[in-house]
Amino acid sequence: MSKIKIVQIGVGHDHADVIFKSLRKQTDLFEVMGHVVLPGEEVMYNDRIKAYEGTPSLTVEEALSIPGLDAAAIETDDWNLVKYAQMAADAGLHVTMDKPGSEDPADFERMLSTVKAHGKVFAIEYMYRYNPAVREALELARSGKLGELYAVEAQMNCDLALEKRDWLGHFKGGMTFYLGCHLADLIVRFMGVPEAIIPFNKPTGIDGVTATEFGMAVFQYKNGCSFLKTCGAEVGGFPRRQLVVAGSRGTIEIKPLEMNTSTTCVSTLESERILYRREGTKRLSWRNRGEYRRFADFDRYDDMMRDFAEKVARGPSTDEELAYEAMIHRVVLAACGIECDFRGEIRL
Repeated sequence: MSKIKIVQIGVGHDHADVIFKSLRKQTDLFEVMGHVVLPGEEVMYNDRIKAYEGTPSLTVEEALSIPGLDAAAIETDDWNLVKYAQMAADAGLHVTMDKPGSEDPADFERMLSTVKAHGKVFAIEYMYRYNPAVREALELARSGKLGELYAVEAQMNCDLALEKRDWLGHFKGGMTFYLGCHLADLIVRFMGVPEAIIPFNKPTGIDGVTATEFGMAVFQYKNGCSFLKTCGAEVGGFPRRQLVVAGSRGTIEIKPLEMNTSTTCVSTLESERILYRREGTKRLSWRNRGEYRRFADFDRYDDMMRDFAEKVARGPSTDEELAYEAMIHRVVLAACGIECDFRGEIRL
């Protein structure tokens, strides 16, 4: 596989620098051609400049005009993601974009249509898709070992700085738009498209913050309910990030979903707990704590960028893949309280 010539447009997203580091170190897959600092991103850039040292700083026009350029990684502030992804798609590039997209499904789907028209690849950076415990849980669920699934509970909390909590006011849904999108993606991967979505998004009022920093949404299904919950003002919230998948024959609990190690990009899973009802309908003992699994440290970004490279080598994104991303985007917006036909037909 020949190396993918790639640029990064934008440095304002929270994970922009570590995405860039991942691209730079995977020299067997990528040839990094430079980066673009957009207006308003200077402070973020100066704080993380080491990640970009030794690579050209370009304008958008210069970046998109590089001869033989294959792809662009869009890592702007959230409100600019689709704008610059559209520009990259118009230029006929493969696109990897941080989450979750715009607050307008029409803009997001127009960009996907452009990617499709050029026969290119689109990837969105939902990192938990590459979490080894989540992958194992999906395999167990799809194999039928958990029986009939009836609920998924997903939480992603943190204790953000005051400035970041105010920043959430840029979006309707606040934390649900910012981090709850990861959880909506997880719920749908296990349970499918819900019949209804009921949003519960409110400011906590802590420290006078008026942005919606407490997010919750209930996903209704024919055989139960699932929910996401995300809070930006929760003391000790990070180690309480968790996923629970409940079925008629077994339950999986992953808690925490990840914890950072001394290397900023590397995460470790404390444990995964699996409980099975092994024989017919016989109940487990109250003392049965299930089977515990430990996982080796992993880099949440390396697998994600490697997957993007493999998709580029394989060929264009399929209609099904693009329609799935459009549907997830609509689901996220509905969870934020934005009126959206997430069960409707998607035409790209």
